[in-house]
Amino acid sequence: MKARAPLAALVDAASAPYRCVDRFAYYHARGKFNADPAFEGMLRGGWLAQARTVLDLGCGQGLLASWLLSAGSPGIRGEWPVDWPPPPRPEAIRGIEMREQAVRRARDALGERAEFLQGDIAHTGFGAADAVIIMDVLHYIDYRAQETILERVHAALAVGGVLIVREADAAAGIRFLIGKCVDATVVLAQQLRAPRLYFRSASEWLSLLKTSGFNTETVPMSAGTPFANVMLIARRQ
Repeated sequence: MKARAPLAALVDAASAPYRCVDRFAYYHARGKFNADPAFEGMLRGGWLAQARTVLDLGCGQGLLASWLLSAGSPGIRGEWPVDWPPPPRPEAIRGIEMREQAVRRARDALGERAEFLQGDIAHTGFGAADAVIIMDVLHYIDYRAQETILERVHAALAVGGVLIVREADAAAGIRFLIGKCVDATVVLAQQLRAPRLYFRSASEWLSLLKTSGFNTETVPMSAGTPFANVMLIARRQ
């Protein structure tokens, strides 16, 4: 079966819980699911197919949780592309997010299907997990705190557990600069202050993850966008 049909159904299913929240939450969800290649990439990669407990750091309004729960639902599984890895079927999803409004939207949308905590990932306890996801978050955190967070993630994961990080490649020239400008503009609009951002090149991320105890590979994750994002798939040694 071609991939686009089940993906369209999955976008509908994963966006639906946000209809009862507010218009922003719903249309933000649809926009991200349709335009951000990371969501489809997560399924095509199969990195979460075996994960039973998932921790999403900087989870926003819980989009990844809704995506994974919908992908494992019976209606979507029945249309799953035959050439894809099995869909993820997590038994527990936990998200940590600093912004109160985003946490409220996540809770209102998904209820008891996932757990969402308001907190700073630099200090909030992680618990144990089979998989940890950090998407477009670490560059907002200073370099030393990045190192500490990755060390704590390593301790939280079981041996063979997977950490999935998406970040911009600071060595990617103009495409990196486009993404950096977008991020800076968002921070300026939300917080009315000039942001300080802490990017690294893909090679620097690989080195840091190795130092933190991970075996890591990189996967391009910018298809259809003007950005220079990479997905770092890191497994605890």
